[in-house]
Amino acid sequence: MRKLKQWNETLGRVEKFLIVVMLSGMILVAFLQIVLRNAFSTGISWGDPLVRYLVLWVGFIGASLATKEEKHITLEVFSRWFSANRAFYLKLVSQLVSAVICGLLTFAGWTFVQNEAQMGGVALLKIPIWILQMIIPITFGLMTLRFLINFTAALSISPKPGDDSPHGNKT
Repeated sequence: MRKLKQWNETLGRVEKFLIVVMLSGMILVAFLQIVLRNAFSTGISWGDPLVRYLVLWVGFIGASLATKEEKHITLEVFSRWFSANRAFYLKLVSQLVSAVICGLLTFAGWTFVQNEAQMGGVALLKIPIWILQMIIPITFGLMTLRFLINFTAALSISPKPGDDSPHGNKT
């Protein structure tokens, strides 16, 4: 488990770096497009599609990073109604269900990319579209793994038996 957590931390650092690089590239290309269009009545033909694909990549990598840091969208409202023990088990179920859903989306994303590869479409700079869309199954796969890591980590710190205090109420 320790090696898995180290791998997860290293991957998180890589993802943060990629997000910074891609956001910087998006800003630079978008700024350059504005200047070229307004000052010279021209532009970069692949600039707008590049920005669109970078938005896709930043969004999916950001979702994977949010899952790593357990800052993904959750249904916290229900856990406030239960004791700490029950809220703990609700969180476990939530992590497991999220892993299953992301696993299914990984499969669906992979099928989508395979279909795109068979169609043979190209995007900017004659790059096959399926290469740019590989981020979908890759990040859903990472999110599946991270939900499972969070699930197993939560199992190792189970609540104290008999703790029936309301979740969130601190006295």
